[in-house]
Amino acid sequence: MERSSYASRSSGELAVAASGSGRPVRVIPLRHPLGSVSVSSSPPWWRAAVGRVRGMGPLDWAEAALPCVAWLRKYRWKEDFQADLAAGITVGVMLVPQAMSYAKLAGLHPIYGLYTSFVPLFVYAIFGSSRQLAVGPVALVSLLVSNVLAGIAIPSSELYTELAILLAFMVGILECLMGLLRLGWLIRFISHSVISGFTTASAIIIGLSQIKYFLGYNITRSSKIIPIIQSIIAGAGQFSWPPFVMGSIFLVILLMIKNLGRSNKRLRFLRASGPLTAVVLGTIFVKIFHPPAISLVGEIPQGLPKFSIPRGFEHLMSLVPTAVLITGVAILLFGLGIANICGSFFSAYPATGSFSRSAVNHESGAKTGLSGIIMGIIIGSALLFLTPLFTDIPQCVLSAIVISAVTGLVDYEEAIFLWGIDKKDFFLWAITFVTTLLFGIEIGVLVGVGFSLAFVIHESANPHIAVLGRLPGTTVYRNMLQYPEAYTYNGVVVVRIDAPIYFANISYIKDRLREYELNLPNSNRGLDVGRVYFVILEMSPVTYIDSTAVQALKDLHQEYKARHIQIAIANPNRQVHLLLSRSGIIDLIGAGWCFVRVHDAVQVCLQRVPNSSSSSALKLAAQASGDFVDSVSTPKAEKQSQKQHGFFLNLWKAKDRNADDGGEVQPLLRQNLV
Repeated sequence: MERSSYASRSSGELAVAASGSGRPVRVIPLRHPLGSVSVSSSPPWWRAAVGRVRGMGPLDWAEAALPCVAWLRKYRWKEDFQADLAAGITVGVMLVPQAMSYAKLAGLHPIYGLYTSFVPLFVYAIFGSSRQLAVGPVALVSLLVSNVLAGIAIPSSELYTELAILLAFMVGILECLMGLLRLGWLIRFISHSVISGFTTASAIIIGLSQIKYFLGYNITRSSKIIPIIQSIIAGAGQFSWPPFVMGSIFLVILLMIKNLGRSNKRLRFLRASGPLTAVVLGTIFVKIFHPPAISLVGEIPQGLPKFSIPRGFEHLMSLVPTAVLITGVAILLFGLGIANICGSFFSAYPATGSFSRSAVNHESGAKTGLSGIIMGIIIGSALLFLTPLFTDIPQCVLSAIVISAVTGLVDYEEAIFLWGIDKKDFFLWAITFVTTLLFGIEIGVLVGVGFSLAFVIHESANPHIAVLGRLPGTTVYRNMLQYPEAYTYNGVVVVRIDAPIYFANISYIKDRLREYELNLPNSNRGLDVGRVYFVILEMSPVTYIDSTAVQALKDLHQEYKARHIQIAIANPNRQVHLLLSRSGIIDLIGAGWCFVRVHDAVQVCLQRVPNSSSSSALKLAAQASGDFVDSVSTPKAEKQSQKQHGFFLNLWKAKDRNADDGGEVQPLLRQNLV
C-alpha cells in the first residue's frame, strides 16, 4: 500500500506557485530510504570468499600456492628465454661484487653476501609475485644489521654471524605474517617526504662508514654522524695515501660508468658492468704491483652454503625492533618472506628487493622470474669456481662500489622541490633527515613516522570546509575563496564538508558552522535580513559518518532549532543517506529538507527567508518532512506563502532573473538509485 501510494505521488509532480514570481517550484516527494524498493546488497566477505574458493580449479590452486605456475603456463621459450637470459646474466654479473660489498657493510665476511644472493633468488622466483624484482642484499638493510648487531657481538665473529642469520629468519616470519594479513597498507601512512629524508640521511651514513677503506684506518662503527666524524678527525694522523688515491680513482670510474649508462640508452649495459669492471681492474692492479698499503678481501670459502638451523634464539627479543624495521623497509611481499626464511637455513642474512638491480633487470628485458633463477645460477657458479679469484680484491674497491651505489639515494632535489611547493612536507623531510643523522636510523624512522602520523591526524581532525557561492549565469556552487566572482544569498549559508564526519573532527566542524553563523559571509543577493536562517550542508564529499557524529548533528539541530535556523542536506551518497535515515536525523530535520542539488535547496530556502520587516522567524519544524509537502500542495498554504514572501521573491527575481534555471527542484534519489 505504501509503495503504490509513493508511486502515485511521484508520478505527478506537485506544483507550488511562488507568489510574484510567475514560475512554479516543482517538488517531488522524497520517500524515506528505509521504505524504498529493496536493493540487492553485496554478500558478506566470508560468503564471497567461500564462493571464490569453490570456483577455483586445480590450476587456480596451483597458481595461488606457486605464483611461478602463472608465467610457466604461458612462457614463450623462443621470445622470452633470450630476454630472461640476457637480463639474468647482466644483473648476476652486477650482483657478485655488490653482494660482497654489502656483506662488508653489514659487518660480515664477504661470503655471506654471496650466500644471501643464492638461495633467496631461487625461492623468490618460485613464490614471488613480481617478475622483475631482483632479490638480494642491499645497502640500507646491511646498515641496519650492522647497527643492531654491533652492540651485541664483535663484527665477523661467530655469534655476530649467527645473529645476522637469525635476523633473516625473523624478518621472513614477519613478512609472511604481514603478507597473509594484508597489512601492507600500513606503509601508506609514511609519507614520501619521510622516506626521502630517511634514505638520504642513511646514504650519507653508509658512505661515511665505508670511507675507512679510503683513509687506511679504522673508524667508529655507528649509525650516527657525529661519532663517525669525530673518529675520522681523531685518526687523521694514520691517513694513508695509496688506498685513498686508488679508492677515489675507482669511485670516479664507477660514477662515470653509471652516468653514461643512464644518459645514453645504447650504453645502458654499462650500469651493470661497472662493479665487475672495478673488481677486475682492482684485482689485476694488485696482482701486478702488490701494493703493501692496500688491504685485501682475503680468503673466501669455496662451495655452496650448507643447510643449518638458525641459532642464537636467546637474543631474540633484542633483535625484534630491527626485524620490524627491516620488514618495513623491505617490500611487503609474501614471497619475499618465504625467501628470507629459506635463506636463513642456508647462512643468508636479511634480503630484500633492490631498486637499482630491479631497474637494470627491467631495462635488460626481463620477462619472468626465470631471470632470477639465472642470477642464482651465476651466483652458484661464482661460489663453486670463482672464489679463489676474489682473494686479491682491494677493500677500497668494494667500498667504492657501495659508495657509488648509495649516491643515488641522496635526494637533495626532493628537498628543493618540497621547499617550493609545500613547506609542511619539507619540514617532514628535514626533521627525518636531521634526526636520522644525529640520533641514528631507529630514532630517525620513529620521529619521521611520528610526525607523519601527526600530520595525518591533524588533517583528519581539521578537515577542509568551504563556503559555497553560486557562479554567475549557472546553477553551480563552488568555493568562494577559489571563485571570488561567486555570490551568496542573505540568510542562507551553503557549506561543503570535504571529509568523512566522525568523532575526531565533528567538534571542529561544529565550531566552524557556529563561526559561519556569527561571522556572516559577504552576501550580495537578496534583502539584508541580518542573520542566518538556513544552513545547507553539501555532503557529496562525505563518505562516512559515525555514531558520535550522528549524535553531534542531532545536538546541532537542537541548537539551531532554538535559534530558528533550519538545516538542509544536499547530495549525500547512498550509505550516508541510509545512516542518517536509520539514526533518525532525516526525520528530525525533515525529509523535505533533503535535496539532490545545492541549487534546489537554495531555492526552497529563499522562499522562506523572512524579509527585514518580519518580527519573528518562521516556524520551520511544521514544514519538515511530509508536513512540508502536504502544506505546500494546498491552495490555502500557497496564499499564506504568497503573503509572507511576495515582496522578497519579487525583489529576488528582479536581481537574479537571468541566472535562474527555471526553478526545477529535484529531491534526493530513491535508495536504489543513489
